[in-house]
Amino acid sequence: MAVVVYGAGGIGCYVGGRLVASGMEVGFVGRPRLAGEVAEYGLTLTDYLGTEWRVDDVRYATTPDAAASAELVLVTVKSAATASAAEELAGVLRPGVVVVSFQNGVRNAEVLRERLPEQVVITGMVPFNVLNRGGGVFHQGTQGGLDVEDHPALDEYEDAFRRAGLPLTRHADMVAVQWAKLLLNLNNPINALSDLPLRDELSQRAYRRCVAAAQAEAIDVLAAAGIEPAQLMAVPARRLPTVLRLPDFLFRRLASKMLAIDPHARSSLWEDLRARRRTEIDYLNGEIVQLAATVGREAPVNAKLVELIRAAESGSRRPWTGDALYAELTGRRA
Repeated sequence: MAVVVYGAGGIGCYVGGRLVASGMEVGFVGRPRLAGEVAEYGLTLTDYLGTEWRVDDVRYATTPDAAASAELVLVTVKSAATASAAEELAGVLRPGVVVVSFQNGVRNAEVLRERLPEQVVITGMVPFNVLNRGGGVFHQGTQGGLDVEDHPALDEYEDAFRRAGLPLTRHADMVAVQWAKLLLNLNNPINALSDLPLRDELSQRAYRRCVAAAQAEAIDVLAAAGIEPAQLMAVPARRLPTVLRLPDFLFRRLASKMLAIDPHARSSLWEDLRARRRTEIDYLNGEIVQLAATVGREAPVNAKLVELIRAAESGSRRPWTGDALYAELTGRRA
C-alpha cells in the first residue's frame, strides 16, 4: 500500500514516520527546509511514554508529482494551504485515490472534496500534540490515536495503522468530533501567549480562566448555530469551562487527566510563532468569530485572541501573565 504524506511538517513527519517504522511504504512531500533536515538526520520519533523509533531511509520529496503513485494520501498541510494543496494533488492523483485530511479546523475536508471530485476524501483529526524538537526529532507529547470519518475505503488500511500504534477510531458524526476538538484547541493561542509548556500553563487557574472564557463563548455560539460538539473527555463539552475555573487544588484532584501531559508539550501555534510562521488562528478561534457572525452574534473573547496572535505574528510578542491576559480578554480582573 503506497502512502504519501502531503505537507509533511510536525504531524505529517510523526504519523508518516510511525507508519514507516512499522514496515509500511510511505513517501513524504513537504518544504525544502524539512527535506534537507530529514536528509541529514533521518527521523527520530519519541512519545510521552518514553518510546523511541528511528527511521533512516526517508523518501522526502518537494514536488507534487511524488504523490502520483499513491493509493492513500494523508494531507497534513496548514489550513491556509489546503486549497493550493488540493489543486496540486488534482494534477497528479489517479481517480479513486483515498485522501484523508488530518488537519486542524472544521472545513478542510470540504475544500479538498470541492477540488478532488474524482478521489475519495475523508475527514480525519489528530487528537495529540507533536513538537518539532529539531534535528529530525518529532515528539508526541499527549496521548491519542487517530480519529476519522467512518468510511469503507479505510477498511484495508486499519491493520497497518494499528500495527504502527496509531489505531483509527471511526466516527459516524465526524463534524461533532471536529467541533469538540476545536473547543479544546481554543487554548492554543493562550498557550502561545503564555510562552509556557502546556502542563505549566494549565496548572495555573488564571490561564485556565482565559481558556474557560473562550470556550464558554464558543459553546454559546455553537448552541445558537444548532451544533452539538461530541464528548471527547470525561465531562461533556458544556461543562468544561466550569471545570477549568476550579481552584488549583480542586482542579488537580478532579481533572488530573487534563494535566497528564508530557512536560515538553506545547501548542502548534506556539511553535509557529517561535518559527515566525503565519499561524492557524483564523481556523481556530477565528472559526468561532465567523460562526458567531452567521447567527447574528459576537464573540469578543475569541476575536481578541485572534487580534493578539496577529500582533504576535507581526513581532509584538511577549509572555502574558494569566491575570493580565484574562483582564485583556474580558475587561475584568482575574
